[in-house]
Amino acid sequence: MATTLAAIWKRSNTMAAVGSGIRESDPYALRGLPGDNVFFYSKKIDNSRLIRQANPRASEECWSDVGAGALLLMLGVSVIVPHVALVRTGYKLEAAKLERQTLLDQRRELDVREAGLLSPSRLNEIAKEHNLTSPMSSQVFHLDGPNQSNLASIQTPTVPGGR
Repeated sequence: MATTLAAIWKRSNTMAAVGSGIRESDPYALRGLPGDNVFFYSKKIDNSRLIRQANPRASEECWSDVGAGALLLMLGVSVIVPHVALVRTGYKLEAAKLERQTLLDQRRELDVREAGLLSPSRLNEIAKEHNLTSPMSSQVFHLDGPNQSNLASIQTPTVPGGR
């Protein structure tokens, strides 16, 4: 063991001397990169004479991959379609709410307009323009009898001047 340690010590001193020598001779020299002493050679290989043999399991694998892809596609579509339908329904619901609000606003405007058209002061003005007056008491005919307290009773109608 002592010889091994001495050999390592001697070798490390030698390498230190070599390294220090490089530094003294050229202060700007860089150390070598890892793998500088590895050389790669390329050899041209001609595979044109080789013929690939058909794999009988390749078509089975292909069809199983196609089936798995179709199954994944169906799963994806079954997840996406309800979401898209939900979003479209939301848009339709918002459009219906907007239309409802618009119709309510129009109805409110028409109610105000109707109230203005049917106001007693306006009707009196129209009556004065057309020379209309209130009817006299002799011109008023009451169609119901004098004391009819039961409105839903079954009675035979009486015709004046008839049987």
